[in-house]
Amino acid sequence: MKDSFSYEQLGREVIRLEAETLKQLAERVNGQFALACRIIHECQGRVVVTGMGKSGHIGGKIAATLSSTGTPAFFVHPGEASHGDIGMIMPQDVVLAISNSGATEEILTILPIIKRMGVKLIALTGNTDSGIARQADAVLDCAVEKEACPLNLAPTASTTAALAMGDALAVALLKARGFTTEDFARSHPAGKLGRRLLLYVSDIMHTGDQIPLVHDDAGLREALLEMTGKGLGMTAVVDKQNRLVGIITDGDLRRILHRGVDVHTAKAVDVMTRDPKTETADRLAAESVYFMRTHKINGLFVVDADNRVLGALNMHDLLRAGVM
Repeated sequence: MKDSFSYEQLGREVIRLEAETLKQLAERVNGQFALACRIIHECQGRVVVTGMGKSGHIGGKIAATLSSTGTPAFFVHPGEASHGDIGMIMPQDVVLAISNSGATEEILTILPIIKRMGVKLIALTGNTDSGIARQADAVLDCAVEKEACPLNLAPTASTTAALAMGDALAVALLKARGFTTEDFARSHPAGKLGRRLLLYVSDIMHTGDQIPLVHDDAGLREALLEMTGKGLGMTAVVDKQNRLVGIITDGDLRRILHRGVDVHTAKAVDVMTRDPKTETADRLAAESVYFMRTHKINGLFVVDADNRVLGALNMHDLLRAGVM
C-alpha cells in the first residue's frame, strides 16, 4: 500500500520547526541567563539537575555535559528525591530544575526543603509565571510556540530547546573557567580524543636497548643488523657522546643496494641521511602524527636539547597508541 504522506517531507518540517525554535530561543538569552551563569560559577558545591519524564532525560545529558566541561554536576530524579535522595543535595549546591510546564508536582514537592537549606534554584522552564519559576533565583525561558509533534503533545521542540539552553550554560561556564583542551582530555581518558590530548611522545617512544643505533665508526653491515634486530625500519647513527649525526632507513638501504654499494665494506656514515628530522619527548603524540605526515616520513628519533638520542618511534607505534 502506498503511503499517503511523505516521510521526507515530515522529517524536514520537524527539523525546520525545531531550528526556528532555537532561533527564537537565542533571542531570549538575556540577563537571567547571565545571572544563572554567575550563580553556577560562584557555586562552591555541585550543580544538581532534576526533571521528570523527558525533561529528566534531558537533565541527565545536561549534567553530563556540565561535568565533562569543568562544572561538577549530577542528576537527581525528583520522585526519588522525596523518598530519601534529597539527602544528596548539600547547602553549597545549586539546583537546576527542568520543567516545561513549571508545575511538575514532584519538583514542587521538594522545593520547600531546598529553599530552607538555602540552596540556589535555577528554573529552566517554558512558563516563566509558574510555581517553579516564582521560587527560582534565576529563570531560563525555554518556551516554544508549539511542539514538533503534530498533536502538539509529545515533548519535541521543548526538549530540544531545553537541551540547547543546557549546552549554552555549559559552554558559557567553560569559557568563564578558562577550561582547556587538556582539561577536557582529563575528563575523557578512555576516548580517542583523550588519548590524542594526553599522550606525549615520551609515553610511546622506544627507549634504552630498544633504540636502534650504531656509532659513526660502524660499518653498513652492522647498521643493517641493528635495523633488522630492532624492527623499527631505521637506525640512528650517533657520535661518542650519543649525539645524533644521521639516520639510515629501509628506504635508504633499497636505494643503496640499487646503486650497487657493497654492504660489507661501506661505512654507515657514507650512506646515512645527515641532519634528519627529530622529535622532542615533551611533544604531544598527535602532533608527531601531523609532523610525520607533513614531511612524509615513517619514523623519528627523539632527542634532547643537545641532540642526544632519547628514544625512537614510528607510525606503527602511534597507530597502536590510538592517536591516529
